[in-house]
Amino acid sequence: MAGPAGDRLGRTVDLIVRLDGASYPQVSGAVVSIGGRELFVPIDQIDSISAECIKLKAATLSLDRFERRRSEVLLGKDLASRHLIHVEGARLVRANEIELARIDGRWKVMGVDTSSKPVLRRLLPRSLRSQVAPGRIIDWSQVEPFVSHVPTARLRIPFRKLAKLHPALIADLVEAASHEEGEEIIQAVGQDRELEADVFEELDPEHQVEFLNSRSDPDAARVLARMAPDDAADLILELDQDRRLSILQLLPGPAQRKVRRLLSYNPETAGGLMNTEFVQVPASRLVGDALEAVKTSEAPPEAVGVVYLTDPDGRLVATALLADMVRGDPKASLAELSRPDPTVLQPDADVHEIVRKMTDFNLAVVPVVEEDGRMIGQITVDDVLELLLPSGWRRQYGMAAPD
Repeated sequence: MAGPAGDRLGRTVDLIVRLDGASYPQVSGAVVSIGGRELFVPIDQIDSISAECIKLKAATLSLDRFERRRSEVLLGKDLASRHLIHVEGARLVRANEIELARIDGRWKVMGVDTSSKPVLRRLLPRSLRSQVAPGRIIDWSQVEPFVSHVPTARLRIPFRKLAKLHPALIADLVEAASHEEGEEIIQAVGQDRELEADVFEELDPEHQVEFLNSRSDPDAARVLARMAPDDAADLILELDQDRRLSILQLLPGPAQRKVRRLLSYNPETAGGLMNTEFVQVPASRLVGDALEAVKTSEAPPEAVGVVYLTDPDGRLVATALLADMVRGDPKASLAELSRPDPTVLQPDADVHEIVRKMTDFNLAVVPVVEEDGRMIGQITVDDVLELLLPSGWRRQYGMAAPD
């Protein structure tokens, strides 16, 4: 830190930035050290800021000690060399250097350099630093910092930004982050309970258990209740045995019955892999009736691409594609669009039989039926892929790896 004449007055410890939701946060001041005391210098007393030092407008300073204020973070201590979320790229980056600019007379944070070159420049002798070209700069408006470690930070990761990402991409961010960072992401998406459950479904078992272990049984049950029954059943089996029953008993009645039924099957059979959410209607109905059943169903979109048609005794006799029904006449009979004698699986069918049938008949979904022909669930191709892919496959192929 230097005075107006360039004389050294003390040492610059850090710059202070106010995180108030602005696209480009303003520098509100600096922390300087003089005689072993850390003092606060407001931005209106600073004439210029450079990589080498800050220059003051006057040689006199207030002797007020520095104290953190709400919404303020320290650029060096709290943000530099830490992970940030590059929302546009759906990946973690490291702020190896933070770029500032003076806009309309105010110093603002404009971006971060995520390459290793800023570190190299700091390590080189000053005379050689200019020979190292700048690295990759990411606009600050495209990133979000982790601030749960900052005691005075009021803001957290904005939900509205994360909500634009697919749950699988958010899960990739959680898996690439530290536990503390992952918790901050999950807390942000927790503003939407459905999205939170979708993210949990996409996490690998190791991370699912890691984050549920840090939650109470009621909180864990709340997350599981919003997950697809087959995913919830798989996750319960991953938890410590002494927690399984208590969490299961906290699930709402309908969800608990579905999960209990799935837990009665071997996880690597059709019964263990199937999802119990599907749409079935009597084969004697009209196309419009089937479309209405799809509209009122609580099953997720990926589970209603095929509607299952039953005879008067409730046995599965045919299927109808949602796409065909949307294109057809709502007043037409379902029989006109149906595909009779569908390929089915028994609950005890193993993975090899499941894969063979889905491959031979080019099926994206296949129904699972009891011996009497009544349908109890369906298996989607993604259920099979998740079982066949190796553990940790996202990290193996470098998804969401930090820069």
